[in-house]
Amino acid sequence: MIFSSLLFLFRFLPLMLFFYFAAPRGWRNAILFLGSLIFYAWGEPVYVVLMLFSTAVDYTHGQIIEKALSKGREKRAKAALLSSVVVNLGLLGVFKYTDFLIRIVNSFTGLAIPLTKLPLPIGISFYTFQTMSYSIDIYRGQAATQRNIIDFGAYVAMFPQLIAGPIVRYQTVAEELRSRRENPELFGAGVSLFLAGLGKKVLLANNMGLLWDTVSGMTAQGLSAATAWLGAAAFGLQIYFDFSGYSDMARGLGLMFGFHFPLNFDYPYISRSITEFWRRWHITLGTWFREYVYIPLGGNRRGLGIQLRNILVVWLLTGIWHGANVNFLLWGLYFAVFLILEKMFLLKWLERAPAMGRLYTLALVAVSWVIFASVDGAGGPGYLRAMAGGGAGLWDGTTLYLLRNYGVLLGLCVLGSTPGPKRAVLYLRERCAETVWQLLASGAGAVLFILCTSYLVDASYNPFLYFRF
Repeated sequence: MIFSSLLFLFRFLPLMLFFYFAAPRGWRNAILFLGSLIFYAWGEPVYVVLMLFSTAVDYTHGQIIEKALSKGREKRAKAALLSSVVVNLGLLGVFKYTDFLIRIVNSFTGLAIPLTKLPLPIGISFYTFQTMSYSIDIYRGQAATQRNIIDFGAYVAMFPQLIAGPIVRYQTVAEELRSRRENPELFGAGVSLFLAGLGKKVLLANNMGLLWDTVSGMTAQGLSAATAWLGAAAFGLQIYFDFSGYSDMARGLGLMFGFHFPLNFDYPYISRSITEFWRRWHITLGTWFREYVYIPLGGNRRGLGIQLRNILVVWLLTGIWHGANVNFLLWGLYFAVFLILEKMFLLKWLERAPAMGRLYTLALVAVSWVIFASVDGAGGPGYLRAMAGGGAGLWDGTTLYLLRNYGVLLGLCVLGSTPGPKRAVLYLRERCAETVWQLLASGAGAVLFILCTSYLVDASYNPFLYFRF
């Protein structure tokens, strides 16, 4: 069951904070672990067992790998690492890709193998990648083995980033799991970041989602090119503010509990190439694939041909990581093609014309979101034809109607996807006395919280797009 509302979080969080800070410091990881399991069980009560199994598997494999390496038994350590990877990918494969493979077999053989219809555990793609990175980093000597299974469980199940990332490598928070010092300044920074993410998700992403639903619900033949591009832009803004908003909320909650989670988005829509876009979008996923797939395959160290092959492999895997559907595979291949072209020659051209590079990037990314959103494969080709002018002309009354209704919000979203607002806030803070700034910040936070809460209570449309992954 996908969480339909953030209201549960608002009920859960005060209790969690109370028990966490009331507990002795030595008990706080246990409180965090138990609370995270309760939080997850609210949406996925059965699959808590799966998460505990994954935790136990990688905790045990970490011990085996460390012991084998300390005794110089490289083959035993490598076998344990392989076992960990197989178990983690096996879990992911069974729950996420079994029906996808059955559909492929049925379509090619004419068989009628029944689908398993297993519900997808929320966040399984995120926490399996985290636990795998733990075992791999121990084997590489990049992380120390965690002796306390409760501390390791707190890392795996940590509720702020459990559902949709960011993907946190164990070595990133290993020291803070052992000893961290929460303080009022860190807590206040966490509250501010959480509220900013909440506003992104509730006030911006949800309303952009309504615009996308309106446009995507029209027949492709009836779409003008302008309306189709408007819809694609709306989906691009929805998924950005939805996912980056969740990441900011997770990072803010992390700060409240004394953890520093990595940045996951860095204004990707100001990029001047697809290469730059993917350095700014879902940074922790890109880092994971670079560290654990691209570099082990040889990276860029073995000639251009091998490098291009590695890019193709990484992006086919990135596509299928997002979902067990052909459209995600095509989406990954789509980006692989342009990343390869940029690596070969296109990037040099784009660097000489940054304005053209931004337009090129925005256009290609908008097209990619249509592929990404076409889960059933039915709407994508027709929608893309409409974007190319093959629908109901270049523009029509529907375009003007949607712009009248959503134009201001679109403008705010476009502005919010740039560093401009952040720079304005920093500029204002530098010129305000500390007392005045604290009053302004507190007042703005209170207003934002009230607006978001009111919207959550009143609205039924409140999806988190990345919960499905």
